[in-house]
Amino acid sequence: MREPRARRSELATPASSEKMCAKAPSSGADLVFLDLEDACAPLVKESARAIAVDALTGQDWGRVVRAVRVNGLDTPWCHGDVVEVVTGARDALDVIIVPKARTARDVWWFDVLLTQLETKLGMTKRIGLEVLIEEAEGLTNAAEIARASDRLEAIIFGAGDLSASMHARVDGNFDPVGPYPGDFWHFARVQILAAARGAGIDAVDAPFPAYQEPDGFRASATQASLLGYDGKWAIHPSQVPIANDVFSPTADEVAAAQRSIAEYRAAEAGGVGAIGTDGRLVDAAHMRLAENVLRKAELTD
Repeated sequence: MREPRARRSELATPASSEKMCAKAPSSGADLVFLDLEDACAPLVKESARAIAVDALTGQDWGRVVRAVRVNGLDTPWCHGDVVEVVTGARDALDVIIVPKARTARDVWWFDVLLTQLETKLGMTKRIGLEVLIEEAEGLTNAAEIARASDRLEAIIFGAGDLSASMHARVDGNFDPVGPYPGDFWHFARVQILAAARGAGIDAVDAPFPAYQEPDGFRASATQASLLGYDGKWAIHPSQVPIANDVFSPTADEVAAAQRSIAEYRAAEAGGVGAIGTDGRLVDAAHMRLAENVLRKAELTD
């Protein structure tokens, strides 16, 4: 059974930087991933594995979910990343993040390797998976990818590489370079979100590279939150508190959800299936929405 986790903020940290790895546990992020992929130059990818293991095992992470993003299956580093990090970190590692998932078979490969390692090492804790949807092929296969393994806890919208894969004309913040009618990424976001919800797992929104534009980050996070995303990647610690705020239900939202459920259950006990509250009809669909609010609030209590 998948362990429910808060994923309001997922902070990227270069695995090759001992200094940044040391600061990561105190960032306030729900999840921190030590990045062996894009954040590491080819010359330091292998040496960064030991830095990541030392950071995972040698620091107090508290409630922070500890993750590592490995290199993709199409690279010479992928197998070594998984074997060395899992062997070294063992129970100090919660999640492996898989980049550029194209098919369900990609996820299966990681599942099988992790099962072999956990058995060989005598581990009792099961390592979870998150996968990035950042290739055109992966986007078309998102629903199958999301159901590919019971280790899978979340799928992530990767706007950067998806831009390249789709040959999109975007700037460094993955926004269109010219006028565009509507939300440029709406279709991809909804397709990934629907795949996640269909599989009963979390959905995490893309990073916002312009880390010195907090208002832009907040706007992007709010848009994803309104759709139903659980959180967003942060590429800088300053983005973490914004993400935590945006993806947390407010006190008013929690109180309203609790009140709606209490009133509806009382009416239901009397044989009434829908009630009027504040001039609006409240029925079973509203209860599902209210329960979503309370579930999110419980994860961060």
